[in-house]
Amino acid sequence: MHAITIPQPGGPEALVWTDVPDPVPGEGEVLVEVAASAVNRADILQRQGSYSPPPGASPYPGLECSGRIAALGPGVSGWAVGDEVCALLAGGGYAEKVAVPAGQLLPVPEGLSLRQAAALPEVVCTVWSNVFMVAHLRPGETLLVHGGSSGIGTMAIQLAKALGARVAVTAGTKEKLERCAELGADVLINYREQDFVAEIKQATDGAGADVILDNMGAKYLDRNVQALAVNGRLAIIGMQGGVKGELNIGALLGKRGAISATSLRGRPLGEKAAIVAAVREHVWPLLAAGDVRPIVDRELPMPEAAEAHRLVEASGHIGKVLLVAP
Repeated sequence: MHAITIPQPGGPEALVWTDVPDPVPGEGEVLVEVAASAVNRADILQRQGSYSPPPGASPYPGLECSGRIAALGPGVSGWAVGDEVCALLAGGGYAEKVAVPAGQLLPVPEGLSLRQAAALPEVVCTVWSNVFMVAHLRPGETLLVHGGSSGIGTMAIQLAKALGARVAVTAGTKEKLERCAELGADVLINYREQDFVAEIKQATDGAGADVILDNMGAKYLDRNVQALAVNGRLAIIGMQGGVKGELNIGALLGKRGAISATSLRGRPLGEKAAIVAAVREHVWPLLAAGDVRPIVDRELPMPEAAEAHRLVEASGHIGKVLLVAP
């Protein structure tokens, strides 16, 4: 088969489409013939040499895919060869085939194409696990999403609105904020021109956000705590703004706030399977009903992964960028 490899870490040109051995599904795994994958920030970090796959995972980038089951490994039940699926991966999505633990498979939602489904697993599992399973966002509460026009952001807006929350977002352009509004965002904050702490306070009559979904890390840590409501929850899922920040514990105590920081890729298989099962139970009906949908900016052939990375690094997209297998 062919896959995108990284012979040497570096810029987008480090991504090389080449012949590699076919994967073989092990105990409890299935072999998926990939139709499409999607570009995530973690793939860029891996390409740069700063985010290695967990032990035993595929060395190729790609944290989600869609496709058809080509073979079943030992001990797999409930799935059949030919089933159309999408999957949460620890790696290997930028390839023509990938071996996937059966617990990380999801059926293609009713009403969506096989390609569209590739835009779902990573973002839906990230949002559901952090915003709802960890931070326990409730109807009537306010969620602040940093990077509202990203793949994560566009999904967070829709899920929170579908479940009765109010949503505020930050983004860097008028166009991106308009797209967020189309998806249901109630409060639009241009982080280049406005102070999100002041804006979220004004929008909530001084209360602050009940839950904040943050992709920036250190750069926003102090201001995120300021923006929290009493009993607020800050969920950190990225480090685009650095890895070390100063935390005002007194301010956090005063808010009776909580901070969580999680990632999906390195979690044990059982934890991933539990998240995937919760997503199938709670989110898949919303997708089938049309209440939530993946936002795909564009599709590129998988051998052109370098161009896709350039696009995502430049933040010149809204939603997801897909890589389509030849």
